[in-house]
Amino acid sequence: MMHNDSPRQILYNARIYTQDESNPISSALVIEHGRILNIGDQDHLVVQFGESSTLQNLDGKIIIPGLTDAHIHLQHYALSLQRVDCETASKGACIKNVAAHVKEANPGEWILGHGWNQNEWPEDFGNANDLDQIAPENPVYLTAKSLHAAWVNTIALRQAGITNHTPDPQGGQIQRHPDGSPTGILFETAMSLVSEMIPAPSIPQVSQAIEQAQSRLLKMGITGAHDFDRRTCFAALQDLHTGGKLKIRVTKSIPLESLPHAVELGLQTGFGDDFLRVGSVKAFADGALGPRTAAMLQPYEREPENRGLLMLDAEELYEQGRYAAENGLSMAVHAIGDSANHEVLQAFEQLRRELVDLGPERKSSQLRHRIEHVQIIHPDDLARLAELNVIASMQPIHATSDYLAADRYWGARSKDAYAWNSLLQAGTILAFGSDAPVDSPNPFWGLHAAVTRRRADGSPGSQGWYPEQRISLREALQGFTTGAAYAAGMEDRLGKLAPGFLADLLVLDQDIFKIDPGLIRDIHPLGTMIAGEWVYTSPQLEEITSAA
Repeated sequence: MMHNDSPRQILYNARIYTQDESNPISSALVIEHGRILNIGDQDHLVVQFGESSTLQNLDGKIIIPGLTDAHIHLQHYALSLQRVDCETASKGACIKNVAAHVKEANPGEWILGHGWNQNEWPEDFGNANDLDQIAPENPVYLTAKSLHAAWVNTIALRQAGITNHTPDPQGGQIQRHPDGSPTGILFETAMSLVSEMIPAPSIPQVSQAIEQAQSRLLKMGITGAHDFDRRTCFAALQDLHTGGKLKIRVTKSIPLESLPHAVELGLQTGFGDDFLRVGSVKAFADGALGPRTAAMLQPYEREPENRGLLMLDAEELYEQGRYAAENGLSMAVHAIGDSANHEVLQAFEQLRRELVDLGPERKSSQLRHRIEHVQIIHPDDLARLAELNVIASMQPIHATSDYLAADRYWGARSKDAYAWNSLLQAGTILAFGSDAPVDSPNPFWGLHAAVTRRRADGSPGSQGWYPEQRISLREALQGFTTGAAYAAGMEDRLGKLAPGFLADLLVLDQDIFKIDPGLIRDIHPLGTMIAGEWVYTSPQLEEITSAA
């Protein structure tokens, strides 16, 4: 780690892409007290500030603003790093990974795993029997990549009391054999029948897991995160922050079921500081594409009866949204299907209209609401996000992960899926993330997906999937910088490198604007700085700056 002796430092001999339209490229910046004091031409700045500053010569390397993941599950991601890896090419390979964990576990201990996707497996779904053979004495709970389905064994079903006669819970489904017995696959709310049996990790355990995961995120170039996990995660983040161990800037959502408590306490969006602050209230309007529970206006291909699950309609969302907004809290609503997105927009339209009627001086009419995912949107609804000033919080990497499933289940409608370019052209503000652990939080993978709409192996072809929805690198970077900062209400200090802004930045090993877009995935930060402190430095960067 590089340390700075002086309260003021100058990074110079760099190519700095600032994301600031008034000064797009610079060669040096001056940092003091965690913020950028000045940015511009190195000859001028070194003369003006050099005597009282620590100088760091970056040998012509590239600097960009730090990147924010605008939709991540920090607790889930941190714990997933300790779980069985189920993101395999076949069901057999997944079972093998589970078996290896069972060998290390004590009898009766829960075996937890994540990442399976039956759409990618030749064998389709697994069942309880597959797991019983390798884990006869351990309950097993494996979440799907989408986090909208789980695969469990017989011991887990027994502990949860799930039998042939257990009814499907509201908003969920127990997959069954023809004789009515559970197969071991649980969809949506049915997952919690088993997950509630799993001993909850303690706050110290979650703190420790997040602290370990944080170093991995910093190394990837993540300097900020909008977190969508729950109370334990919030408590763990507060512990880390109080102990001076929270390095990533976190905007923390509040789950819808906790809205009355938040109102009771008087918590409002934006409360906190630059490292940990209250974000939006998170609600779910529907399910997901993988398990075909995303709410659609028309049925899924070859499933004439299935239009997914609408969990909250416009009226219910409006009621909750009004209650939140009147108490100073913005809404972030999960909506994947075109029907769910339509309902959310109807609710936001009513909310905007009613709150404006109450008078523009009210803070509630200025709240920044957002839709999480916006995976498929009817063309008639496309322009409405910008009209209503609703942020599209999207995950570019989902398009490349999901395109086979989208083609299979949405068919020709997929031309309106992951429609970043259409939304941008309509004037929508995009905030980009990963939904980790659903996908990798590596932001360079997300940038690559946004610019190419191709997987790492180049599929589905040189132009990418529905190439008209590709966006430029500058636009994609805005999703991870200025767009995410705007969504957090921090656009006056985050997202660009300009005087007065927080000194959060990355040093890159390649010029992201000059390389072939297909290679963006392979970029690695050489260093990550937050508030003027190097929180990650590679040996290469140590060498450059020590030689200077």
